[in-house]
Order: sequence, then structure tokens, then C-alpha cells
Amino acid sequence: MFHPLSLFIGLRYVLRRTQGFFVSFISWVSMLGICVGVAALITVLSVMNGFESELRTRLLSMAAHATLSAGPEKMEGWSRLAEQARLQPGVVGVAPYVEMQAMIGRGLDLSGAQIRGIRPEVEGQVADLGRFMKQGSLADLVPGERRIVLGAGLAFSLDAQVGDELTVLIPQALNDSSATGVLDLRPRIQTFTISGIFEAGLQESDNVLALVALGDAAELAGTGGAPTGLRLKFDDIFNAPLAAPKVAAALGGGFAVSDWSKENASYFRAVRIEKTMMTLILMLIVAVAAFNIVAALVMVVNEKRTDIAILRTLGLPPRSVVAIFMTQGVVIGWFGTLLGVGLGLGLAFNVETIVPFLEHLFGTQVMDPSVYYITEIPSEVHAGQVIAIASVALVLSVLSTIYPSLRGAQTEPAEALRYE
Repeated sequence: MFHPLSLFIGLRYVLRRTQGFFVSFISWVSMLGICVGVAALITVLSVMNGFESELRTRLLSMAAHATLSAGPEKMEGWSRLAEQARLQPGVVGVAPYVEMQAMIGRGLDLSGAQIRGIRPEVEGQVADLGRFMKQGSLADLVPGERRIVLGAGLAFSLDAQVGDELTVLIPQALNDSSATGVLDLRPRIQTFTISGIFEAGLQESDNVLALVALGDAAELAGTGGAPTGLRLKFDDIFNAPLAAPKVAAALGGGFAVSDWSKENASYFRAVRIEKTMMTLILMLIVAVAAFNIVAALVMVVNEKRTDIAILRTLGLPPRSVVAIFMTQGVVIGWFGTLLGVGLGLGLAFNVETIVPFLEHLFGTQVMDPSVYYITEIPSEVHAGQVIAIASVALVLSVLSTIYPSLRGAQTEPAEALRYE
């Protein structure tokens, strides 16, 4: 079908400069439309990949890749369990923890909080909490000292500063109940001194999370000194959902298993939905440009009816006529796609340079530090996405040439040459 003669004539039609202005204009618009659509898709998706990666990094700086939790009787020998967990394939860090819901009060201010007991000396194996400390240090969380580290949002809601004392209340259910069947609840109350404040840039952490020493948390929770579970870190974060259940089984079972993909599913689901919708919206630009190719080729076919008739009279088969006009559309679409890929990659790889330049040029700031925790626009190019975008654009370009090419092949030589 695509023999040298068809390719030669098709390329000649593309490169000749004597065709109608309107046809040439639509061809250029089609090429630029595909170029802009492909470049916009690559750039926008790369920026969204960067934000997703930044979000995942911040989330996992405050949380482990996976957690294994069980009752106090199971966790009494947690040191042995932790050593066994460290020997499992892919595990690079293990740390015990105690987690519970509580109420924190300071004066007349009262706020709900999530208390997490940690061992600072091993917490760095599973999370990077230290880099988010604005005041104080995690090393200040010494068992028995009753010290606490608050998220910045939680400290703000309590109007608390380092050195202030807080009252922590944990509800405790008693075994006996009244004659009316109402469960008797009595709070455990302890006083803690604020030794530090952290700010991770995540509301779920900054506004509700409070850190204390593991021993103080176990005493407050009434677990007899045992943690409520183990936090795990793997060499491959994406392997955590599959590897965590295997680690739990190797430790004898009886654990409730969770991982980062379950605990933060709403975040990443929202990002995926946004990326999907943005892809569909921007792909419309490429689709409109492909329709322009259809319009341009239809006008070329009408303009070249006489040429088609002469070629048909000389013995050129209809499939070769199809190849001539498909060559025109494919060259326009593919050249636009290649330009778009180059432009998109250039923008995506240089976002950190381009955005500051535009901010300086227009005297504005895209990511205001007083509003956003992320002050720079990140970008992360995925080769698979670039290939997929280019492939879709190329396929749309080819499909857009089918109808005009078939219409040109159906030209009757006698009808076209009747008045010549």
C-alpha cells in the first residue's frame, strides 16, 4: 500500500508551497494543536506526579510503610518479634509503637488528639520525624519524664508553647457495669510537659498527632509496658502491601496488618482522579487538532480531484491514492507529536527554572509560603506516560486520515475530468 510512489507524492503535497492559504493554515493549526496538546499533557502530568511524590514522601515521613498490631499478650515479647521481623526479606527497619485516641487540655482549651508512643533511638528506622521538628528534639522523649511533642496545628489550637504543661485524658472502660447496663467509663489522666513542636505540612499530622515516649504511652494506655504493634519499613515502598502480610505470617500470625496504601487511600485516590480528568480534558486538544487534519485533508482531496483522476487513469490503484493522503495526515500528526514531546519534556525537566523566572517577570508568586507548605512546583517525568501520550496522539493522527483518504480513492476519473 505505502509503496515509494505513494510516499513521494504524499510528501510532495505536504511540502509544496503553492497550495491554498486556507488549507495550509488549517494544516499548521492542526500541527500546532497536536504539539500544544501533547506538551501540555506531558508537563501537567509530570507536575502532578511531582506533587504526588512529594505528598507520599511527607506522609511516609510521619508514618511507616506498614504496621502490625496486636493485643498486649501478643506484644509482650515485642523485642523478639522485632528481631524476627528485621530478618524478613525486604525489611529495613522495625520500631515499636503505642497509639491511642485522647483528649488534651490546657487551661480551658481542650482538643482531641492521637497519642503515639515511640522510641526515638529506633524511630528513625521507619520514619523521618526529626527533619520536621521546629522546636526541641525527639531525643527529649525520655521514658518517665512525661514529655510530649505536639504538631504545630495542635499546639496552635491549644495556644501552647514549649515548656507548658498539658493534661492528657484517656477513656478507660471498666469490666463492671451499673444495673442499667450502661458501661462505666473512667479516664486515665496524666500531666505532660511540651518539649517540642513539629510541622510536617499535613493537616492529619500537624493538627492531631502528639508524640510521647513509648514507656509513658504504654503506662497511659494500660498495656503493662507492651507496645500495641510494630511499624515496618521496606526497601521498596510499593512492595509493602504484599510483603507486610508475609511478615505477619512469619511472626506467627494474629496481627492486624495495615500499610500506607490503605491508611492514605483517600489521598492517592483523589490524585488519581484528578490526573485522569486532567488527561481527558487535555486530550481534547489533541482530538480537536486531529479533526482539523480531517478538514484539511478533505479540502486537499477536493483540490486534487484532477490530479487523482490523472493518476487513476495512468493505472494507480485506489489503495495507493489512500496511501498518498494518509501520508499527508500522518506527517502532520507525527511531526506535531514529536514537537510536542520535545517541548513537553523541555518544560517538565525545567519547571524549577521556568516558574521562578515567570514569577519574577510578572511579579507574583505561584506557591505562597504563607499559604502552602510546598513552595516550589515539583516535576517528575514518567517514561511510560510520555510513551502513552505520544502513542495516543499518533493513533488519533492516523485515524483522522482514514475518511479523507477513502473519499479521495473513490474519485471517478471520468467525472473529475469531464470539464477539464
